[in-house]
Amino acid sequence: MTILMVPGFKGSEPEHWQSRWEAELNDVERVQQVHWDAPDLGVWLAVLAHHVKRRPGAILVGHSLGAILIAHLALRHPDLDIGGALLVAPADPEVRRSRVPGITSFGPLPVEPLGFPAILVASRTDPYMAQDRARIIANLWEAAFVDAGEAGHINVASGHGAWPEGLRWLARLRVRQRAFAQPPLSRRSTGSRHSAP
Repeated sequence: MTILMVPGFKGSEPEHWQSRWEAELNDVERVQQVHWDAPDLGVWLAVLAHHVKRRPGAILVGHSLGAILIAHLALRHPDLDIGGALLVAPADPEVRRSRVPGITSFGPLPVEPLGFPAILVASRTDPYMAQDRARIIANLWEAAFVDAGEAGHINVASGHGAWPEGLRWLARLRVRQRAFAQPPLSRRSTGSRHSAP
């Protein structure tokens, strides 16, 4: 199954866990934006949608603004076949910390369920989104929530280069994706209409 890496603002440098996973895992493709330093929701969304159409059923791995981009894709393109998403340290575009105007185009945050299996990993010390807000967003998106502890923005600067814990969450997401793809029990059982205990 294809994994699409979806970096955030300025992309992910070679030491970043997204770049390392690209080198270490099989069937991984990076969603390459034209201008990493000039985020624009419409432009970035079109690029991501193009990749997903070419790789139906792919698992999306988004970091920072890339995680928010995936949520917008789910809202605006519910017809796309997305296998699941690992959303790491989503950056809140409504936090006025950045002087980059394009980041605000990613707000407001979508509040609808994503429609596919997802795990949202958030840090207690992320300067770009308070963990309490991340927990609320995960609930709205119907994504499983993971408390990453005091992990900053879960990037190279916070000491998360290889980030082996993330690989475990990716494996967990794949399990959730397979379960999500299974038909309801009533369809698999001959003549049975009872739910599983």
